[in-house]
Amino acid sequence: MELIKLENVSKSYDGTLVLDELDLTVNENEFVTLLGPSGCGKTTTLRIIGGFESPDSGRVFFSGNDITTISPNHRHINTVFQKYALFPHMTVAENIAFGLKLKKKSQNYINDKISYALKLVNMDGYENRDTTSLSGGQQQRIAIARAIVNEPKVLLLDEPLGALDLKLRQSMQYELMRLKSELGITFIYVTHDQEEALTMSDKIVVMNQGYIQQIGSPEDIYNEPENAFVADFIGESNILEGIMLEDKLVSILGVKVPCVDVGFGNHKPVDVVIRPEDVELKEPGKGFMDGTITGCVFKGVHYEYDVMCGDYEWLVHTTEYFEVGKKVSLNVIPFNIQIMNKPESEDEEAMKEDE
Repeated sequence: MELIKLENVSKSYDGTLVLDELDLTVNENEFVTLLGPSGCGKTTTLRIIGGFESPDSGRVFFSGNDITTISPNHRHINTVFQKYALFPHMTVAENIAFGLKLKKKSQNYINDKISYALKLVNMDGYENRDTTSLSGGQQQRIAIARAIVNEPKVLLLDEPLGALDLKLRQSMQYELMRLKSELGITFIYVTHDQEEALTMSDKIVVMNQGYIQQIGSPEDIYNEPENAFVADFIGESNILEGIMLEDKLVSILGVKVPCVDVGFGNHKPVDVVIRPEDVELKEPGKGFMDGTITGCVFKGVHYEYDVMCGDYEWLVHTTEYFEVGKKVSLNVIPFNIQIMNKPESEDEEAMKEDE
């Protein structure tokens, strides 16, 4: 069921357009991630949903009601910021209880909620601790506990894991997924970390230059990018210019390669995306294109190779080891070749590619 809807929302700062007629729908109990590079408009979108910013034009709806001009404290929405914003002069319990006291809830009710929230974030027994003595991960959990005791229908999270180390960040990703499942709250999450978005999300909204580039499941975003920006931003890709000769046949670097795509027309310029893990290295002459390995980096779970074929350097991921300088041949099965239309105008180019 539709919970939040942004309709033709635009926002500028000092004459610079940050959001351009953005439309977005978020359904109940979804984990939606706004993903994109710095300055793409994702945090501004989050702040408009939360009521901390007002759009220059457009409207924001919550459960079908227009909340564009309603203040943050009157929305059924809570926010967890990157810097947590805990009160240093208050204990853990006092931080969690802050919003409930403003609502004039009884002390028994507040105590029950504090106990419930601390159990949810696996921090039983921390009620009387000073927040300044907590680790970054513990502070983040308390910030989440403070938000969820108010029973919001939507929880906004603005890069809350950005200050944590890798292991703790990965642990907190799974904690957030568990909380979302247990509480039945809609999560809207802002990040520039592609792996974080792919791990946690039900739906990813890829943004760039104030536009939404693509909306879809993690699988769709990764396996079926709609344009070169998405393909390049989500994971690593070989992005080449090609000519769609006919249905299921594309020319890449002058070589005819079978694919599965249809409907692009004949002899039409296209963009071709091939993920590095989908490229096989074979003996010379056994693939569609021969080349030479010019670089090798061990990544732990795989080797990352640079393979020069003519004037183009391919990126290849494989668990097999090859010596630098070895002659090889590249092979890709047709299903793993992604064909995309090229932008047809300058406006479309601006919407779909990072300048």
